[in-house]
Amino acid sequence: MCQAAQLLKEKGAKKVFALATHGVLSGPAFERIENSEIEELIITDTIPLSPMWVQSKKIKQVSVAPFLAEAIRRISSNGSVSGMFS
Repeated sequence: MCQAAQLLKEKGAKKVFALATHGVLSGPAFERIENSEIEELIITDTIPLSPMWVQSKKIKQVSVAPFLAEAIRRISSNGSVSGMFS
């Protein structure tokens, strides 16, 4: 992801944003992302972040709770889950 961001910048991108459904961030990932061309990395809260990651200025974590709640509501009322995606 970091190398892709660097290539995008080399090819003229003004800003690079990244998105990950499950932020499996381990090993040297923190340093790599902090030092990368990535402007902001948006990840869901499906995997808890360590305190180090919470303090990052590049990481934005978004909650999947409203999405899951709506899916559960639709399922329990025999509604359409696929309708959430249209």
